[in-house]
Amino acid sequence: MTELPDLTAVELVAQYRAKTLSPVEVTEAVVARIEAREPELHALYAYDPSGALEEAKASEARWAAGEPLGPIDGVPLTIKENIATRGTPVPLGTAATALVPAAEDAPAAARIRESGGVLLAKTTMPDYGMLTSGRSSFHATARNPWLLSATPGGSSAGAGAAAAVGYGPLHVGTDIGGSIRLPAGWCGLTGLKPSFGRVPVVPPFLGRVAGPMTRTVADTALLMDVLARPDTRDHLCLPPAELDWASLDLALSGLRVGLHLDAGLGLPVDPATRDAVTAAARAFEAAGAVVEPVEPFLTRPMLEGLDVFWRTRAWADMADLPPERRARVLPYIAEWAAGGADASGVAVYRGFAQIDVMSVAAVRATSAFDFVLSPTCPVAAPPAEWASPTNDPARPFEHIAFTVPYNMSGQPAVSVNCGYTDDGRPIGLQIAGRRFDDLGVLRVAAAYERLRPPQRPWPIG
Repeated sequence: MTELPDLTAVELVAQYRAKTLSPVEVTEAVVARIEAREPELHALYAYDPSGALEEAKASEARWAAGEPLGPIDGVPLTIKENIATRGTPVPLGTAATALVPAAEDAPAAARIRESGGVLLAKTTMPDYGMLTSGRSSFHATARNPWLLSATPGGSSAGAGAAAAVGYGPLHVGTDIGGSIRLPAGWCGLTGLKPSFGRVPVVPPFLGRVAGPMTRTVADTALLMDVLARPDTRDHLCLPPAELDWASLDLALSGLRVGLHLDAGLGLPVDPATRDAVTAAARAFEAAGAVVEPVEPFLTRPMLEGLDVFWRTRAWADMADLPPERRARVLPYIAEWAAGGADASGVAVYRGFAQIDVMSVAAVRATSAFDFVLSPTCPVAAPPAEWASPTNDPARPFEHIAFTVPYNMSGQPAVSVNCGYTDDGRPIGLQIAGRRFDDLGVLRVAAAYERLRPPQRPWPIG
């Protein structure tokens, strides 16, 4: 029998409606799961079980009256630490941040409260969200419940661990280079990077999105129905769109699908990952899709240009800190950001300009296809103590060659599990779509859920 913390959000809402389950008993069960596993996972920040139980009691009363606030009323969930929630400081994963309570909810948090979601906690992240790991100068290092010696990924590190181990079914992360998809891939989850602007964010920034991390595509779609609602504080968001997020049926027959196994640079795809992604492509072919190779399109100047721009941006933020606070930044991040300290204006502009070059290249390389399959990451989850798969601040982005182009181009992309390494670490399949086709990407992911081999039990014990 499935334990309460492992029921999907779709299942929970159905049972609340039928009055066969209460948000209170579900939240109590999730709290028990957290108390059993959190001491070794370090996934949570600002954990508030008593506040969550009060929210669950209010939800229980609404369901009893037949008046739920929204599609996720009573569902236990978490929100990434860098998404502001009223009254809670936002340390951005670093001990260098002054702990000032947030004045208001960011858009994702506001939409969740309006829909009646039960907020258990925020989730941990690395310094400034610039690592694919749970290493942080503020939080304890987050660990992967599939293999405790491995990282859950990042920068939505705690969210990945929380979802995999069953701290409720819904989790919200952010992604500017892979920070939803990479931990989703390494934790066996569904992690959606929506089209740029689909989910309002504050503060908005080029390439940055917020999106769901869940165990199923249907739960991701359910949460998107909440997160994608408009908010005037984000001047870069897309016009509101009425999308039928629950409509996930799609036939793969006749679709033109690209298979992208060589990014053009970065870490080589390891054999287990290549085999798992290739097997997924063969399953698409067996279902009637036409699968063709995608040629490499990322170049060294694109990735190095982005690195120069992001280093300089990070250094600009850190340079404003008092020396005693700057000294608290994780040494890996401090060394990386210092590489932008002496960059010339011309170098920074040229680096920034590579964002457009990368965006154009991604759109052109994928335009002939309805959807593109690739590894989420070329390698499996590295050790938890490593800051990144190279663990080298001079080579910080060699692992994001498959993910970061879609941040710059604004295209939607989702990671879903497609296999496991010999020692049980999950392997992520990335499915990317045309700009603004978020629903199409989720429909293809749902179709693949039905095609893929049986999944291993979640690492809850």
